[in-house]
Amino acid sequence: MCGRTACSLGADNLRRACAYRDRRGRRRQPEWIRAERYRPSYNKGPQSSGPVLLSRRHLQQDADSSERVLMDMRWGLVPSWFKKDDPSKMQFNTSNCRSDTMLKKSSYKGALLKGKRCVVLADGFYEWQQHSGGKQPYFIYFPQSKDAMAEGKEADEEWRGWRLLTMAGIFDCWEPPSGGETLYTYTIITVDASKDVSFIHHRMPAILDGDEAIRKWLDFAEVPTQEAVKLIQPTENIVFHPVSTFVNSVRNNAPECLAPIELGAKKEVKATPSSKVMLGWLKNSQEGSPQKKENDLPRWTSQFIHSPSPKKSSADILQQWLGKEGEPAAKKHKA
Repeated sequence: MCGRTACSLGADNLRRACAYRDRRGRRRQPEWIRAERYRPSYNKGPQSSGPVLLSRRHLQQDADSSERVLMDMRWGLVPSWFKKDDPSKMQFNTSNCRSDTMLKKSSYKGALLKGKRCVVLADGFYEWQQHSGGKQPYFIYFPQSKDAMAEGKEADEEWRGWRLLTMAGIFDCWEPPSGGETLYTYTIITVDASKDVSFIHHRMPAILDGDEAIRKWLDFAEVPTQEAVKLIQPTENIVFHPVSTFVNSVRNNAPECLAPIELGAKKEVKATPSSKVMLGWLKNSQEGSPQKKENDLPRWTSQFIHSPSPKKSSADILQQWLGKEGEPAAKKHKA
């Protein structure tokens, strides 16, 4: 399943990280719709809002269906047919949608057949492994290149920062019966877990790996539903590392949530000079936009920094992305 994510990039950098090529081969960045509503977070749970990609044609009927826009939507799909005034009165959980029933359940079928497909964006997602001593959280994400620690400059042709995890979703638009603003909400499609992560949990999000998969999922006018759903498959192209139980509470919104730890190591340590540097870098890099206000940034406390393992991995890139320095911390699980 997928019950918690992180998306810590500021609005401008998120837009840059979602650059794509249109039908004519031109490199473009998706336009933000209501960007002022977006808030970066290291710990997003259902009922919070998060960034998604969708086709502009959903908002503008004469638009090119391959053109993408970014929008902040609430996590937990509210079907357009829901009749009560308060969506919180829904009696069922719609934060995740199983791939094997999405064309059967009324909550999702109508929206899916109308082409309301979206891509949910995140740095990665959290999952909890059940064991005799309780639950151990893990952070799961795309493998990262060495360039991931550098954001690059606005003028750069390509984004060289963190590669966002792109998850297949379904969205819908709900209008309050008594009138008011339309509410946009989404659900994340889940599939059977791939071999590498099945020891953590038996379900995982449906991840779209690469821009061609994203294009086909979003372009509902060119790619019919029955063709698009073939993209919904488990992927092996992910890595992960254990993180502190600090992430267990959704109220905790800080870099500690996704920082790599070593299992068996002491979970809490005092802030170090390195972690203080990391705090400063994170605070400065949260913003992509000059309009970003100081009080819009996540509030964080001292870091959980732990002894690294000797082998280079994407967790090492994460450590550098967080702190601009540091050693490898975790590696991909070997089945």
